[in-house]
Amino acid sequence: MLDQNKYYVFYDGDCGFCNHWVQWILENDHQKKIMFAALQSDFGQQFLTERNLRTENFDTVYLWKPGPGGFYYMKSQAAFAIAKILGGKYRLLSYLRFLPSAITDFFYDRISKHRQQLASQKCFLPTPEERKRFVGN
Repeated sequence: MLDQNKYYVFYDGDCGFCNHWVQWILENDHQKKIMFAALQSDFGQQFLTERNLRTENFDTVYLWKPGPGGFYYMKSQAAFAIAKILGGKYRLLSYLRFLPSAITDFFYDRISKHRQQLASQKCFLPTPEERKRFVGN
């Protein structure tokens, strides 16, 4: 069941770099506003399909706010929106959203293209409490 008071981050569940950032968000989302789903999961595939987005491309992060008037962000705009949700010192990063997306997405795409090489070799295992914030299978 969707919680319309939460935000949902869709990410590449097979990417160590992406999983590192999911762990980082978990550690910094003190108000527990953000839920997570791998793009490869049934829930992630449904999200992509319903929006006519490519279901085989996992190099983009999405942030979705469900409900009436719901919306989603992708790539750099999703990252900036996540920073705003986290608040505190990270909120300052959200001001980068005013830069043209063509510029910020250019840098996002360069990082995304090389994310596998940037990945750490350690495996991310969420705690039982953190596991409750993951949707899908």
